[in-house]
Amino acid sequence: MAGRILPFGMALPVIQSPMAGGPSTPALAATVSAAGGLGFLAAGSRTASAVRDEIAEVRARTDAPFGVNVFVPGPDPARAGFTEVEADLACYREELVAEAERYGVDLPETVPWDDDQWEAKIDLLVSERVPVVSFMFGCPSPEIVSRLHGAGSTVVVTVNTPAEAVAAAETGADALSVQGPGAGGHQADFLPSDWSPPSGLPELVAEIRGVVDLPMAAAGGLMDGRDIAAVLRAGAVAAQLGTAFLRTTESGAHPVHKAALADPAFTETAFTRAFTGRRARGLANRFMAEHEGSAPHLYPQVNRLTAGLRQAAAAQGDPHGMSLWAGVGFRRARDLPAAQVVASLAEETRAALG
Repeated sequence: MAGRILPFGMALPVIQSPMAGGPSTPALAATVSAAGGLGFLAAGSRTASAVRDEIAEVRARTDAPFGVNVFVPGPDPARAGFTEVEADLACYREELVAEAERYGVDLPETVPWDDDQWEAKIDLLVSERVPVVSFMFGCPSPEIVSRLHGAGSTVVVTVNTPAEAVAAAETGADALSVQGPGAGGHQADFLPSDWSPPSGLPELVAEIRGVVDLPMAAAGGLMDGRDIAAVLRAGAVAAQLGTAFLRTTESGAHPVHKAALADPAFTETAFTRAFTGRRARGLANRFMAEHEGSAPHLYPQVNRLTAGLRQAAAAQGDPHGMSLWAGVGFRRARDLPAAQVVASLAEETRAALG
């Protein structure tokens, strides 16, 4: 493993997952990249101006390659002809009134759809010539891929299924982030499918390897070198880890979130749409249990509707009102500086590979 230069530009097969909402900081991305892995910034739900500042900060900290992840916007429900959107949101808002009273906040009256400054972010990434650009919630158009290639960027698409992998290859992606169901945070989920995932991430990597010939980074519940070795043996060129970096010194995760990862009161993770309107895995808590069954499948509207609730819960130290995104291996997250985590992962991987 020593001395390899991987398709993503780094020397070690360790990628720090982009974690939107605060955990992915310039300090974390730069530290992981400087240690030989590939650090990522998360542009989702950030302004283009804020992303520009974070790119500048990473470059001030390291000359090593790094990546930026972008959310592909879904269609505007109103323009797509979905007539029940406002009624669904109003119904969910009414249900959350008791939560607003609990935390002493006001719910927004309206939560309109927007495209998360999509065009501005693409223009920014092209002008900044970011080494690696990855996409979540869908594929960019071939024209956007061509623009990024012209800027020297490697283009990565996050996929959950073989069909999504084929779609990413057809759009011109250079590589895939293959995300298993054990991953913390949001699932990519951009093509409807009745396909059933295999039992483990290595099996998913092997299955997707059989339908597309692209380098793959594997993500989903990976926490140590043995996990990394398993996906490398299955055909991945790198492992992508998010939860493994949540408790690091450089992580921007809220202290309540970091503490919950080690709190024995939290014993499992589960999928939910209750916080954002999209399927995401986090520590199972009260909010998820009480509202999962009624949350509409509307992103980013639900995400904006619950934002104040989540922020107030964090400020009040209540993990049961927060979106505590975490993968299935969360209990093994290490409270260490990120460089030490990367070094440990590399050493453990070498040992596991024999």
